[in-house]
Amino acid sequence: MFMNVRKLILAGAASLLVVACAQEKKEGYVIEGEIAGIQTGTVYLKCYRNGAFEEVDSAAIENGKFTFKGTSDEPLAYALTTVKENKRPQVFFLSNESVQVKLDEMQKQLQVSGSPEQDLYAQYEGRVSEDAALMDSLFARHSDSPVSAYLFVRNLLSRLDYASVKAYRDRLDASLEGTEYVRQIDTQLALLSRLQVGAETPDFTLPDAEGNDVRLSSFRGKYVLIDFWASWCPDCRKENPVIVKAWNQFKDKNFTILGVSLDRKKEPWLQAIEKDGLTWTHVCDFKDWNSDVAKMYAVKWIPKSFLLDPEGKIVASGLEGDALLDKLQEVLK
Repeated sequence: MFMNVRKLILAGAASLLVVACAQEKKEGYVIEGEIAGIQTGTVYLKCYRNGAFEEVDSAAIENGKFTFKGTSDEPLAYALTTVKENKRPQVFFLSNESVQVKLDEMQKQLQVSGSPEQDLYAQYEGRVSEDAALMDSLFARHSDSPVSAYLFVRNLLSRLDYASVKAYRDRLDASLEGTEYVRQIDTQLALLSRLQVGAETPDFTLPDAEGNDVRLSSFRGKYVLIDFWASWCPDCRKENPVIVKAWNQFKDKNFTILGVSLDRKKEPWLQAIEKDGLTWTHVCDFKDWNSDVAKMYAVKWIPKSFLLDPEGKIVASGLEGDALLDKLQEVLK
């Protein structure tokens, strides 16, 4: 009897040891990779955090193969590239597991096996940006997946107003609270909450083409359209004729426009102003998307506009085409 009990205890201890070892092996990730067309060199592993892909590791390519080992605090979007400054690397989802990848940068292809999150990501990536119904389906079926939060952040977060973002946020499962991509959604919501209709807009000062400081609050007493744009933005240039029409129709009715450019260089900015006939006030700090004013106004997509009343409060935002002209006709009777 005593021997049987002892055997049971030993067997139990051995089982616990096996489980412990198995858990220990899963504490980090292992990426075993092959890369097409490259025998030697360096491959970079990046992770999407804080709104950008940040480099987390690099590995040598030997005979067309490479290996990464590390840990991830939560399932996140990672990416691989052989170009250190590449802003569009090949993306996949990874947690703490062993995966096998095949990378072909020439064909912009990445095959990944061994990651459940990647399987879900592969079903939806590249499709949800053009299909709102598909995003709704993803949220309905996988509200507890970080993949849903990530795809929303990458495809819709910067384009939607406060109410729309909050509606999606409320559908995410409580288990995702505090995770990376939900934090990004919450940060955007906090910004957008201060830019609602009726809110007083944050004041700012930027230089015009001659280097003179122009302050937003100096336009108080008039309706003001803050127009975020750039000479390199095709959609902005297509919208410019509408802005010109609005200017010509309403400039004598207590209305003005302040063009805030996200241009990188002065010359193309000035050329676009002249070519498109944009004869109102323009400012630019040449910081591109790093513009403090663009961040202040949660601008992650251009063209983007804010219509202010004479007290500097928001009347509407994101107006384009006929919607802009109709709104101006309404408030400037």
